Amino acid sequence: MSTKRVCLSMFTPVPFHSKKNDMQAKLWVFYVPANLLPQIAFRVHGTVQGVGYRDFTQKCATSHGLKGWCRNTTCGRVEGEIQGEEETVKKLLQQLDKGPRMAHVVKLEKRELEPKEGEDHFSVMRTMESRYASEG
Repeated sequence: MSTKRVCLSMFTPVPFHSKKNDMQAKLWVFYVPANLLPQIAFRVHGTVQGVGYRDFTQKCATSHGLKGWCRNTTCGRVEGEIQGEEETVKKLLQQLDKGPRMAHVVKLEKRELEPKEGEDHFSVMRTMESRYASEG
């Protein structure tokens, strides 16, 4: 299994030693499986249904090489999960905050999730009751 050096506080730190003079650097390096990239759940409020918001999200996510899903909810929102490199996730979230031309985004909620394996593409799912319904 390939690994990737990442600095994330949730993982056990391993001291990184500098080869120059074999001094310990003031840096912690964390080894995590390369396929476990940051994962974010999002929920978008406003005029986001019937305006191409999910297709917009899928096109943007795919163009950034992100994985995950999105769907309409029965309460008039769009929600989903995205996984990928931190910088590209941030770029997508900025695009989601603006939305497509006909959308009017009032609020974009986001929260970090535990990274998980198995995400291999970005898909638009069927409308469902919100996975985050208990959160308002």
